Amino acid sequence: MSGFCLDINDDQRTLRDWVRGFAEEVVRPAAAEWDEREETPWPVIREAARIGLYGFESLASMHGDPTGLSLQIANEELFRGDAGIGMSLFGTSLAVAGIFSAGTPEQLGEWIPQCFGDADDPAVAAFCVSEPGAGSDVSSLRTRARWDGARDEWVLDGQKAWITNGGIAGVHVVVASVDSALGARGQAAFVVPPGTPGLVGGPKIRKLGLRASHTADVFLDDVRVPGSCLLGGKEKLDARLARARERPRVGAAEGGKGGGTRRQDAMATFELSRPTVAAQALGIARAAHEYAMEYADGRVAFGRPVIENQAIAFALADLRTEIDAVRLLIWRAAWMGATGKPFDAAQGSMSKLRAGELAVTATEKAIQVLGGAGYSREHPVERMYRDAKIYTIFEGTSEIQRLVIARAITGRHIR
Repeated sequence: MSGFCLDINDDQRTLRDWVRGFAEEVVRPAAAEWDEREETPWPVIREAARIGLYGFESLASMHGDPTGLSLQIANEELFRGDAGIGMSLFGTSLAVAGIFSAGTPEQLGEWIPQCFGDADDPAVAAFCVSEPGAGSDVSSLRTRARWDGARDEWVLDGQKAWITNGGIAGVHVVVASVDSALGARGQAAFVVPPGTPGLVGGPKIRKLGLRASHTADVFLDDVRVPGSCLLGGKEKLDARLARARERPRVGAAEGGKGGGTRRQDAMATFELSRPTVAAQALGIARAAHEYAMEYADGRVAFGRPVIENQAIAFALADLRTEIDAVRLLIWRAAWMGATGKPFDAAQGSMSKLRAGELAVTATEKAIQVLGGAGYSREHPVERMYRDAKIYTIFEGTSEIQRLVIARAITGRHIR
């Protein structure tokens, strides 16, 4: 693909229709129930596994799209059905991405299938990074990893916070500090196999939204894992730590203008995941807009459908314009990531920033269009409104996205 395309191909169109059908026929009818129960929707996960939507093969196929668009298309359609159930299905992909980005081929073959389980007995996985004192500031992680050479084991101790699938997962991927003096450069990722003693999940956090998705703290107390569970292997880690100790952070890595590429490399890593999160937020915004359109067309007030009132029609027109514009931001960032184009202006953060804020605006406007009906649980826009807010918070708050963008376009360490 030599240039950015503004249309989808036949394979992407087939994927879109497949996921849309599952979202409309399976996810959406179950959304209110699992939101109310605040439980992991295992029957929906099993159905997704049965048809092949939940599993490594489908995820690998989406990631293998050279245009970068398939994963974004699937996320938009699924989260248009329901964000809570959508997150219960796509939360595992965070752990898979952690294994895929740092693991050896042997580790990929061993652990990624275990993240999903099988169609008869599906499993979920958890990616454990955030901590009570280290959310967006990943350089301040306090979870420690210590090498016990006598037993050829790594020993993990610490606490992780706000972890999707934390505690109920089979496989946990844990990022820990090996050399705290090096900050983020002294960290490594470890697979904690199912049933490992010392790893305990806290109670499920009762959240404003995404209630069907399990979120909990994870506690690690003398958690021992084989040396083979260090993603990438110890030899590679030792070499990386040695280079970091020899080369202090200077230039752009410390916020100066020009010089150095370390901050740019780290930014690129985070930028790659943000278009997918943005696509999820876009799905929520689109669902809210479509529901408001349908309601306004059928609701009669003062002798005519309320959609014929200019105030309503203009608000819906503005939302549709924003939805289409944000989708282009997402597709551009996804295409750049897939084709190796540098994120010279933090385009991934741009997509996540605008999509997250659009989800909040669109769901709020949908409630306004429905009036009192929108404030009740009889209509799904109330749930969409609650689900939307997290998209201005997790995977980097809106403020963090603006900080990343500002640093990228100025070349300076904006604080």
